[in-house]
Parts: sequence; structure tokens; C-alpha cells
Amino acid sequence: MRFLRRGLGGLFLLAVTLGLLAFAVDRVRDAVVTSLNADTSPPPARERVFAVDLVTADPQTVSPLLHAYGQVQSRRTLEIRAPVNGRVLYLSPDFVEGGAVESEQLLVQIDLTDAQSVLDRTRTERRDAEAEVRDAERSLELAHDEVAAAREQADLRVRAFDRQTDLVTRQVGTATAQEEAELAAASARQALLARRQAEAQAEARVDQAATQLARAQIAEAEAQRVLDDTSVRADFGGTLSGVNLVEGRLLSANEKIADLIDPNTLEVAFRISTGQYARLLDSNNMLIRAPVTVSLDAAGNGLIARGQINRASAAAGEGQSGRLIFADLTDPRGFKPGDFVSVAVEEPPVDNVVRLPSSALGIDGAVLAMGTDDRLEALPVTLVRRQGDDILVRSPDLAGRQVVRIRTPLLGAGIKARPLRPGADAGPAATAGAGEAEAMQKASFEPGEADETLALTDDRRAKLVQFVEASTRMPAEMKATVLAQLNQTQVPMQLVQRIESRMGG
Repeated sequence: MRFLRRGLGGLFLLAVTLGLLAFAVDRVRDAVVTSLNADTSPPPARERVFAVDLVTADPQTVSPLLHAYGQVQSRRTLEIRAPVNGRVLYLSPDFVEGGAVESEQLLVQIDLTDAQSVLDRTRTERRDAEAEVRDAERSLELAHDEVAAAREQADLRVRAFDRQTDLVTRQVGTATAQEEAELAAASARQALLARRQAEAQAEARVDQAATQLARAQIAEAEAQRVLDDTSVRADFGGTLSGVNLVEGRLLSANEKIADLIDPNTLEVAFRISTGQYARLLDSNNMLIRAPVTVSLDAAGNGLIARGQINRASAAAGEGQSGRLIFADLTDPRGFKPGDFVSVAVEEPPVDNVVRLPSSALGIDGAVLAMGTDDRLEALPVTLVRRQGDDILVRSPDLAGRQVVRIRTPLLGAGIKARPLRPGADAGPAATAGAGEAEAMQKASFEPGEADETLALTDDRRAKLVQFVEASTRMPAEMKATVLAQLNQTQVPMQLVQRIESRMGG
């Protein structure tokens, strides 16, 4: 029995071994046959379709803005200096740094004792000169009367001499009487000459008295001016700056004590390039009075004022380039001289230009437009201006075309694309989250044409959806497209990997 049991066991093991060996030979044969009959040609490549954000090119007339930086200054500034030397007796309460003063307001009073004494002395001298003028005029009147009396007496003596001469001719008178009459006439003429000489001296005295009076009046006016200079007053209403004076201080003549600035006559000076300056000239080579907007960033409470270009500097300046422009400010509320501000100048309008995001222009000077069969075409354009994050371009074939808003290195002419927002208008908000939108464009494909897809679990799908909805950098349209793909049964693997890499998972 024992021998029979062992013999049956050996037969069973031999049968199992032969069966397994036959099964292995059969599997090897099937594998060889399958390998020989299999198609070794590579699978056909699938074309990638990129989702792109488009904007309609709408030619229009635009007034470009020229941006520069400048400094606010006052057109009306006065240095307040001490006209005379002396001790300060009085200071106005408004004579402080930043004090607002009115026109003709008394600011500083200097000791006027010496000036008042000089004025009193000159007034006394003037009164003496006036008295001398009056005395000289009276003397001149008397001299006129004496000359008239001497002339009358001389006439009488001459007539008496003529009468004696007639008597002698008729042999009635004597020669002695004639000689006496002739001597009397000569004496009268001599007296008249003396009176006329006294009259001339009286006239000269009047002239000298008038000259002395004029000198006295000049001295009095000068003393009055010195006395007035002891009171320093504001020539116009404004604000004080650089005040460095206290009561009791001894001032010297022409010493600067403050600056008076008119805060209502402010202007901004800014420098632009020569090319920008050329765009602000009219047909007569004259600077146009273009409107300007001046802004000052003040920790979120920015100040804005408007104005107009007034003039340009006469010379470029030593060691400087470009042109220095001055613009008047119409309502400089809140601005102060010395403020460093941003200036935006409105240039003359430019016709037939298209405003596009700066990200739409490539380094080759062309933009990508949607062509036939949903393929991109390269359109060469002429860059007219750069306006912040936007550009102004011109091209005869650009009107009405759908242009790619954000051009990435993966996009080029001939690539098939799928528009995300056909017919959308260009705007500054489209550039928000450009980096994230570009990443999602690289990971988005047409349904059914993705390289590889996968099925997501509910937990994994929920995390991805939550991350996309919480994103603040992704545009709303792009977010809706990504959420729609995440809610599908099969999700592109590259899209999932892109989102998870941003999640840190």
C-alpha cells in the first residue's frame, strides 16, 4: 500500500509538471505570434490647440499722453531784506515759517529813533530854506522898485539937461547951468546902473534860495524814506518761508530775513526729450498751449491740479539735454513750491491708431491675429506711442481683426488657437493676472484633443475647484473656462499638474 501511494503521488506530480510546461510553451508561442503580427508604426501625432484671449482692433483718434516728472515753483517770489540797519523792536505774529500775510501788512519794525532825528533836522533845514526863498523874493521886489525909481530920476535929469541945452541954444541960459544939468543926468544914469546891479544880485539870491530849498526837500525826502524803511511791509499777499529773525536782534543793511511766496501763482517746470518737444510744436514752430495734469502722490490721498503749457526755456542748459517746459497751474490747491510731481501732457490727436495691450506686440514688431481655419497670422504694425501698459499701433490690415491680447513664446504664426472671448473689447483689466492666464493657456486644449486625460476623485476635484475659485489673479472668463474643464469626467492632465504645482501639492 505504501508503495502504491507513493507511485500515484509521483504520477500526479509528473502530470502537473507536464501540464504547466505545456501551458508555458503555449503562452510563449502566443506572445511570439502577437509580437510578429503587431503594427510597429508610431501613433499619429495630435495637434495642440491653444486657448487665446482676443481683442478687436478698432482704429480711432487718440490724444496720447506724454508723461514726465517736474517740480512746482512760484512765479512770484520776493526776498525780504532789511533796508536799513538797526535793532528789531517789533515782529508781526504772522512773521513765522509758513505764516500767511496780506498786502501792506507790517511785518518788522526796526528802531526808528535815529531816522526820526535825521528827519526832524532836515525838516528844520527845509523851513530855513523856505524862509530864505521868501526873503530873497521880497528883496527882489524891492530891487525892482528901486530900479524903477532910479530910471524915473534918470529920465528927469535927462530932460533937465535937454532943457538947459535948448536954453543955451537960444542964448537964454548959461553954460554953467548946462554942465551942472549934464553932470546930474550922468549921476542919475550911474545910480540906475547901480540899482540894476542890485536887482541882478537879488535875482541870483532868489535862484540860490530855490536851490537850497530843493536840496533841503531832497534831504527831507531821503530822511523820510529811511524812516519808512524802518517798517518792513509785505508787497503782496502770500506765505513766508525761511524766517530767521527774533525781536531784539541787530540787523545789518540788506540782510535777508525771509522769503515771501505767492501760493496762488504756481507753475510746474519739467524736462522732456527733444523728440517729445518736437511733437508739441505747431506748423509755425511755436510751442502749443497743451493742457497738462499734475499729480502728487500723498500716501493714497493724491493731489491733482490742471494747467496749461506757458513757455519753454530759452536754452537747453549747461550739461543738460532735452527741453525745459513751464506750465501754469490753474487751481494749485494743496501744492507747495518744491513739490516733486508727475506731469501728464495731452499731445495733439493722432488719427487711425489702434490701442492694444503692450503684451500683444512681439519683438519682431508684429501682432498675432486670428485668421482662417482658426489659425494665427502675424501682422506687421508700426508702433506710434507707448501709453503705460498699452500701445498705439497703426497698420492698414489691422482694422476689425481679432488680435491676441497676451502673446506668449508658445504662440506664433500658423498655430491653431481657440478664442476665449471673441469680440471682447480691450481694456486695462484684461492684463490683470496675465501670468496666471498665460499658464492656463498653455495647459488648456480643445476637448478630445488633449495629449492625456485622467479621471479625478471627488476629493481631488474639490480641492482644485476651491483653489481656482479663490484665485484673485485669474480673469473671470479664464476662471470660468478652467472650472468647466475641471467639472468634466476626463480632465487634461497638464491642466491638473499646472494647478497642483501652484497649490504646492
